[in-house]
Amino acid sequence: MKKPTSLARQNTLLLAAAFILIELLAALVLSVYLMLPLARRSADDLAGLMILSAQTWAELPPQTRGDFELELLANHALALRAESPGGGIDEWHPPYFYLLEDALANRSGTRQHLVRENVGNATWYWTYLPAGNGHLAVGVAEHRIAAQPWTALLIALLGGLALAGGVAVWLARRITAPLARLEQAATRIGQGESPELLPETGPTELAALAGRFNAMARQVRELLQARTTLLVGVSHDLRTPLARMRLALELLKLDPTPALIAQLENDIEEMNGLIGSLLDLARGLEREPPVTVDLADWLGDLAADFATPERCVTVSCPPCQRSIPPRALRRAVGNLLQNALRHAPAAPVELVCETDDTQCRIGVLDRGPGIPPDQVEAMFQPFHRLDPSRSPATGGAGLGLAIVRELARANHWEVRLEPRPGGGLAAWLCM
Repeated sequence: MKKPTSLARQNTLLLAAAFILIELLAALVLSVYLMLPLARRSADDLAGLMILSAQTWAELPPQTRGDFELELLANHALALRAESPGGGIDEWHPPYFYLLEDALANRSGTRQHLVRENVGNATWYWTYLPAGNGHLAVGVAEHRIAAQPWTALLIALLGGLALAGGVAVWLARRITAPLARLEQAATRIGQGESPELLPETGPTELAALAGRFNAMARQVRELLQARTTLLVGVSHDLRTPLARMRLALELLKLDPTPALIAQLENDIEEMNGLIGSLLDLARGLEREPPVTVDLADWLGDLAADFATPERCVTVSCPPCQRSIPPRALRRAVGNLLQNALRHAPAAPVELVCETDDTQCRIGVLDRGPGIPPDQVEAMFQPFHRLDPSRSPATGGAGLGLAIVRELARANHWEVRLEPRPGGGLAAWLCM
C-alpha cells in the first residue's frame, strides 16, 4: 500500500505550483501588455532612424559623409556602406530584430530579412535601404539592443521558483505545525498522560481548534483527577463502616444483641448510601430527554417530598412552562435541598424560581452558617466537606455538590453558591 503523503509536503507542492503559475501569468501579462508594445515602439523608432540616416547620407556632400558615418557609429551604433549585405536568409535572430524587420517593412514597403555579420567582437545586422537614386546598406550593432529577454525570463523563473519553494515551505510549516502539536498532544492523552495546553494563537480556525482541544484536555484532566479522588474517597469512607461491622461481627460471636444487629444495619445503609451517591455522580454525565412541565407545580411536589413536620420548605414560583430533564433536575435540586436542610436546621428553607424570556434559575435559600468565600470552589470537589470530622451525620458523604456540578455540566447549566444578606447561603441553578 502506498504511504500517504504528509500534509506539509502536499501544501508545499501545491503552494509552489500556484506561485509558479502566478509568476508565469504575470510574466505573460507584462510581456503582452507592456514589454511587447515598448519593443515595437522602440523598433519603429530605430527603423525610422535607419531610413532617415540612409536618406541623409545620400543628400550630404561627399566630403562630409565620412564625418556623418563616424557620428552615427559613435552616437547611435549604426553603420553605412555601399556594398549589399550578404548572408543566409534563414538565420535565426533574437526576437527584437524580427520586430525591427516588421517596422522596416512598414516604413520602406519592402520586407527584407536582416543579415547577421560578425565584425571583430561585435555582431551586426544589415539591411538594404533606398538612399537617393540608389540603395545603401545600413547596419545596427547588436550591443545597441541591450535587452536579453530569454536571460531575464530564465533568471526570473529560477529566482521565482526558489522564492516560491521557500515561501511554500514556510507557509506549509506554519499551517501544519499547530496540527502536528495537536496530534502529539492527542497521542499523549491517549496514552494516559497530561500534556501541556496548546497556544491559542494563529489563524481563527486553528486557534478555535486549539481552544476546543484545550477544553477537552482540561475535562480529561478533571475526569482523571475526579476518578482518583473518588477511588481514594470511597476506599477511605468504606473503611470506617467496614471496621465497625468487623468489630460487631466479633462481638456477635460472644453476645448477640439487637443493638449490634442494628449497628450492622446502619453500617450497611451507610455503605449503600455512599454507593448510591457514586452512581448518581456517574449518571450525571448521561443526557436525559427534556419534558415540558409547569415549574410551580413541579417545585411544589419536590418541596413536599423533602419537607417534614419539623422542617418547612416554602416555594415561591410563578406559573411557568419549561422543558426540563426531570430526573436530572430533581437530583440536582434535591441535593441542594438536602444540604440546606442538614446545615440550616433552625429556619425554614426557601425554594424559589426566577424566570425571564431567556433564562430560568432555581434557588435554594437557607439561613445556615454558609460557606467561606475561599471554600466555595473546593466544595464542588468529591468528598470535600467543611466538617473536619467527616461524620456522615453532620456532613454527608461529600458528594452532593459534586453531583450537582456534574449534572450542570452535562445539561449546560450553571451552579453558583452565594452568601445571603443577613446570613445563610443561596444556591442557584441557572438554566
